[in-house]
Amino acid sequence: MKAITGRTGETGNTRPTLKTIAYMTGLGVTTVSRALKDAPDIAESTKERVRLVAKQLGYMPNRAGVRLRTGKTNVIALVLNLEEEIMGMAGQMIFGISEILADTPYHLVLMPQPIHHDQMAPIRYILDTGSADGVIISRIEPDDPRIKLLRDRGLPFAAHGRTEGMIDYPYHDFDNEAYAHDAVAMLAERGRRRIVSLQPPSHLTYYKYFRAGFERGLRDFSLQEAPLTSISTDSSLVDIRSGLLETLRSSHPPDGIIACSGSSAVPIMAALRACNLKLGKDVDVVAKQPADFLNWIEPEIIAMSEDFGQAGRELASAVLARIEHAGSKPLQSISKPDWSLAPKIRQES
Repeated sequence: MKAITGRTGETGNTRPTLKTIAYMTGLGVTTVSRALKDAPDIAESTKERVRLVAKQLGYMPNRAGVRLRTGKTNVIALVLNLEEEIMGMAGQMIFGISEILADTPYHLVLMPQPIHHDQMAPIRYILDTGSADGVIISRIEPDDPRIKLLRDRGLPFAAHGRTEGMIDYPYHDFDNEAYAHDAVAMLAERGRRRIVSLQPPSHLTYYKYFRAGFERGLRDFSLQEAPLTSISTDSSLVDIRSGLLETLRSSHPPDGIIACSGSSAVPIMAALRACNLKLGKDVDVVAKQPADFLNWIEPEIIAMSEDFGQAGRELASAVLARIEHAGSKPLQSISKPDWSLAPKIRQES
């Protein structure tokens, strides 16, 4: 293998290029380029040699050059709210997406989307600048304008959630209806009669699924709902604690609480402590979690794990399939609640 030093323009301080790899391997630039693209007419031994040298050199294709030659950016844009990163949801999803993209030419670019900002702004930017070959979006609404715009403009995408009506796009979702019904069942088994739910904001589709499962559970087990209308999982941790305190100190307080996010379990526990209520004795709490950590904080919490890493893998696979085969049937998947760390529950739902 040849040393890089001693050749004009090919020093160790220069960013490695196709010419660098060609010089190191003794091959032509065109052969190197085709080997890196896994061309069928290039011998496998040659491909392996070129890949090895490219890896050793830390070679990365020049995106601007790739875009000029192919019209592609090799970028997947993830538009994601990071305000729940306190519980690691975003990190797990990013890791899952990155696992799928690792063996592809695509790179992940994160575009943070604050909850209360214009949700269309990052989508318009991507479409107007052509800065990505595909997009992954979350926090889906029943009639989501982002999905309509992406479909109209023909940009491949995948959604973390479902709209209502005709669904003919790639998505991955979590079965919030099953989660809510299972949660009510677990509280009923523990003798709880009056249940409060800290649920998603009503403009998101998964609110409707959650409410459907929650209300069905109340009917199936003849339980009552304690109202909690002033806050949602989008509320600040301070507002969630205040709202729970008001409900817990009312004349008809709940003895069971269902939380639709992991981060909301923290202010719920704070509210219970402020009211001198013992978790598992006076009140039971069921909560989602993106990782197995809630029972380390409080063993009496009934914790359900939602695998955001798997969601990331499913979404990445779905958007890549759409890029490679635009007219193919969209990949769609729904994951079920994982109660492996919780006590045994009913399985009717």
